[in-house]
Amino acid sequence: PDILAQSMRTGETMTIGFIVSDISNPLISEIALGAETVLREAGYAMIVVNSMNEPHLELEHISLMNRRRTDGLLLSLADENFPTLPGALDRLSVPVVLVDRHMKNFDSAHMVHSNHREGMRAALEHLHALGHRSIVLINGSLAVRPSRERANALRRFAKAHPETQASVRSGAFTGDFGYTATRDLFAERTPPTAIIAGSNQILVGVLRALRELKLTVPHDVSLITCDDSPLAEFMSPALDTIKRDSRQLGREAAAALLHVLRNETAEPAELTTHFEQRASSAPPPKR
Repeated sequence: PDILAQSMRTGETMTIGFIVSDISNPLISEIALGAETVLREAGYAMIVVNSMNEPHLELEHISLMNRRRTDGLLLSLADENFPTLPGALDRLSVPVVLVDRHMKNFDSAHMVHSNHREGMRAALEHLHALGHRSIVLINGSLAVRPSRERANALRRFAKAHPETQASVRSGAFTGDFGYTATRDLFAERTPPTAIIAGSNQILVGVLRALRELKLTVPHDVSLITCDDSPLAEFMSPALDTIKRDSRQLGREAAAALLHVLRNETAEPAELTTHFEQRASSAPPPKR
């Protein structure tokens, strides 16, 4: 059948757009795969476009998807607070679901989240039980919800445990930032005894810096990463990880969008995160 002719007749293109901040992030790929599985079963095709963490490019993609007459949008934004973003979304005539993002005055039924507080709290309690009293989260951008939730969880933990020095270093979701932040931490007089890497990309930089500094995990410093990597459990030592089901997050987002397209009730969804201990944490070294 001629899809263009069908869309002119029905007013539907049977196409969904998914705008992602960084397609090179394995986490984003897993989310997209989960979403595409659900959409394909419902007869929809999915177009993925990459903003390369540039909010201006996200606006261009939103406009492009609108001109292409996609039936709906999934958004994993680089900056939830970009000033002209709300206006761009208000001008759309199709439903939008935010994937692990939060915007004020946006319908909560059109958001699908992960509960990052749960996994962070469990990881921090684990480190505290081992005896760590100096913990640093090398975090991604606070312009997105996951980073803010992780940072807030760490601050709440520090408030409840005043004997623990827990701090956040926020920056880009890149290996370069992870590398620089780690080098800076170990140039200080009292470096941390435990590090939590806020993403797979940040983790790469942390590991590179630790190797250059000839520091071993977990003998010299304990290391936990956020979001699983296919190789994390096979590394030596296997990395402790704050995990979530990324594909399920994509499936839930696609399902919410389909509910809206069918004029059905869409409930806000929040998926769990949990801490998986492997071999990269140990009692702090005696310095």
